[in-house]
Amino acid sequence: MTDRRLASVGTAAESRLPSRYLTPMDLVAMFRLPSVETVYQWRRKRTGPRAFRVGRHLRFDPVDVRAWVDAQRKEVAV
Repeated sequence: MTDRRLASVGTAAESRLPSRYLTPMDLVAMFRLPSVETVYQWRRKRTGPRAFRVGRHLRFDPVDVRAWVDAQRKEVAV
């Protein structure tokens, strides 16, 4: 029973992220950042979540964003 509950918690957490690729404005809204320039600075400094370009547009995979958030949490805990 406990294993099933843990599995459902993980699934619920993953379902909170959209199933589509995220835009820089999505990250601004999700993390309540001051501006989209923060996202671009993360990209230039290579400190933010992994991103890729579709033409001239920057996109983020929700799985990569989740991995980045988890890594940030681990750094804070240490």
